[in-house]
Amino acid sequence: MAAESGKIDPMHQFEVQTIWNGFNIAGHQIAFTNSALWMCVAAFVLWAFMLGGMKRAVVPGRWQMLVENFTGFIDSMLAANIGKEGRKYLPYVFSLFMFILFANVLGLLPLGLVGIHPFTFTSHFTVTGVLAIMSFSIVLIVGFWKHGIKFFKLFIPHGTPLPMIIVIFPIELVSFLFRPFSLGLRLFVAMIAGHILLKVLAGFVINAANASPVWAGVVSVPSFVLMVGVSALEILVAGIQAYVFALLTSLYINDAEHLH
Repeated sequence: MAAESGKIDPMHQFEVQTIWNGFNIAGHQIAFTNSALWMCVAAFVLWAFMLGGMKRAVVPGRWQMLVENFTGFIDSMLAANIGKEGRKYLPYVFSLFMFILFANVLGLLPLGLVGIHPFTFTSHFTVTGVLAIMSFSIVLIVGFWKHGIKFFKLFIPHGTPLPMIIVIFPIELVSFLFRPFSLGLRLFVAMIAGHILLKVLAGFVINAANASPVWAGVVSVPSFVLMVGVSALEILVAGIQAYVFALLTSLYINDAEHLH
């Protein structure tokens, strides 16, 4: 959105705006925002994607094959990182992967051309942090449920000399507790950085084109070409970040299952 000076504010796209004031609970206003709206859109798209691909036809169509390929991809990842125990986590990790993937991709769609302004809610640490805490909670629940107090052996590497346990244990524990922070931060930073770069390049294109035909040729055209390249890269990043989030989740669950 253009500021009063004519410059484009690259941070305006991340502003959470209230769509509906909602209701009041114990003095706290619960509002429905643009972020919540696009979460609902991503959840609906995921539901429609799965609904259309679960026909179980003998000869699968393209949609069913696409769903089966994504499911098989996550199942293979869990089998490689967790083993046979990974199958029971398939619904969660698959839903997590697809939800993040759709959220990232929906925020990149050029819907502004038809008057709809997409909102990438994974560019907010509050959202990615909650997703990370959900995965971390599963790790804690599984770890203590399966191993009890022995779960703390995870923080003592095998073969550690007894005198070094006093030093190694707190270091490993702090590193473990920082996992949800790093997991959420990685996705948040990747998405916000790309969107800021696209907005800055869009500012170059618009302002240079408004300045003069000369500046339009010198600045606007190269900036637009760069925008196309960055947009393609952002689509790739959207998929990679969803995969990394699911992959790290599976690795953390493996620690809870096998204590290594």
